[in-house]
Amino acid sequence: MMLKRLLLSIGFFTVCLAAGQLIQSEQSIPIDNRFYKVSNDGQLITAWKGPWACVFDEKENLLWEVKRDDESIHDGYWSYSWFNDQIGVKNSGDCYFESERCDTQDLIRQANQHGLCQVTGWRLPTQQEVEAILQTQDKPQQAMLSTDYFRHIKAGDYWTQDAEQPLEGHYRHLDKGAIAVDFYQGRFHTLPYRNAAFVMLVTSELPNSIKEANAQ
Repeated sequence: MMLKRLLLSIGFFTVCLAAGQLIQSEQSIPIDNRFYKVSNDGQLITAWKGPWACVFDEKENLLWEVKRDDESIHDGYWSYSWFNDQIGVKNSGDCYFESERCDTQDLIRQANQHGLCQVTGWRLPTQQEVEAILQTQDKPQQAMLSTDYFRHIKAGDYWTQDAEQPLEGHYRHLDKGAIAVDFYQGRFHTLPYRNAAFVMLVTSELPNSIKEANAQ
């Protein structure tokens, strides 16, 4: 009976996903129906299963990196200075996977080389893209995200791609920096490129499993 019930649940999920909807099974936890879990091999998985490496935002048609706690290149504890090969500061963050210290370009290069979730095009998000996934929380000390999907979010700043922004206050002498967000406060501010901040990558390229579902 349990196997039959599981197969029926998966079948219903597949049909509704093709129609652009998400089924909330009695066996699943409450979820925001715009998000879908994606495995590292690019497959959509049901809301109550894991592990997952990415989150698909159906509303914005974007795929987000999910941070981990495994000392891989996607570990949520690693930090990065802001650098894009033309502007910024190299190697002023902390990670294990580079011979020198880390910058945002290092993580982007690694994610694309490894084909996270079977796609490339990984990059820093824009401020507008980050604003689109922020949500109000009724629980204290919780990130302003759908935490059933976005895991291992740290209390601290996360880089966006919005650079060449004027710095103010005691950073003014450094002239320009990039915009960062604190997910626990939902606030954006400009930091010097040299600062070490966290990163959560995004891409507009989608795995074949999502493309096929959207085509139906």
